[in-house]
Amino acid sequence: MVLLGLALAPVLAIILYFVFLDRFNKEPIKMLLMTFVFGVLSIIPAVLMEQYGMSVLGPTNSLVKDWIEAFIVIAFAEELAKYLFLRIFVFKSRHFDEPFDGIIYALMISMGFAGLENILYVIEGGVNVAIVRMFTAVPAHATFAVLMGYWVGRAKMENKPFLNWLGLFSAILFHGLYDFFLLADLFPGQILGALLSLIVAIILSRSAIKIHRSHILKAPVTHES
Repeated sequence: MVLLGLALAPVLAIILYFVFLDRFNKEPIKMLLMTFVFGVLSIIPAVLMEQYGMSVLGPTNSLVKDWIEAFIVIAFAEELAKYLFLRIFVFKSRHFDEPFDGIIYALMISMGFAGLENILYVIEGGVNVAIVRMFTAVPAHATFAVLMGYWVGRAKMENKPFLNWLGLFSAILFHGLYDFFLLADLFPGQILGALLSLIVAIILSRSAIKIHRSHILKAPVTHES
């Protein structure tokens, strides 16, 4: 139970933070729960794609293979799986009626994914893994979701479908950078590269949140949870 609590604590903390940010025009609890479940389910196609990718790639023993594993096998598979659930099951919902909703729903899907993933890692690795991932992997998934959701929200509100692809691309880009620095044997202290990419993603995510929240504060409330 302790490990389960440690695995889910950062997920719940991030969700509560974003629910607080959305307090002026809240999304229905049912929608939030449903998108969280979609995130849990999205790990299935992600794992299948990753397993296939790794079988084709084989053992990684070069920077090129590390790049392919990070950006295509892992980042592409995981972010595509989340994106498809967001676009297919959430994008056309009547509750998705403002740009910030793209961030909220992408975040919920990502936290569903990160929650299950974190449980699996923590059960295997124990308390130390739980603490490390609490401040790295889980927040990373959140920032990737914000970057994706920012563009998906704009795509719907501005009726510009091509912006959806910018959302997917930005999530893959920063997810890939983060994983590449963790995988590649580039230099001593390469973990700093992963942390730097995460910090940049967080800064961009904060800007995206600020932009879309300004729309909420200016617009009238259209629905309640």
